[in-house]
Amino acid sequence: MQISEAESVVMEVLWQRSPLAAEDVVAALADRQDWQEATVKTLLNRLLNKGAIEAGKDGRRYLYSPKLRREDWVMGESEGLLARLFDGRVAPLVAHFSQHRKLTPDDVAELRRLIDDMESADDQR
Repeated sequence: MQISEAESVVMEVLWQRSPLAAEDVVAALADRQDWQEATVKTLLNRLLNKGAIEAGKDGRRYLYSPKLRREDWVMGESEGLLARLFDGRVAPLVAHFSQHRKLTPDDVAELRRLIDDMESADDQR
């Protein structure tokens, strides 16, 4: 499912807390985005049409909740990035960031832990 950058901002609000009415989404975004209520409602309608969210009637208003799980969206986005830019491989991505000094010592330590955990899991099989 393709979610635009603007739509993902709305989704982040709904992933953090839902169900929410449109005006609640507007309020949650007020300090981050300079969007009018009509803009947020347009984004909500786009997300509804895509099947990323659902709406339930609550009196005279609708409450919106995500149908698309954040983990599934992140997986799709990251796989798409890898496929488009790095032939589907993770190592060239990490090499790119290391060459441009975008990896902190903490990042390197975390990568080492991840690799160690993967190797331990492989040894146990």
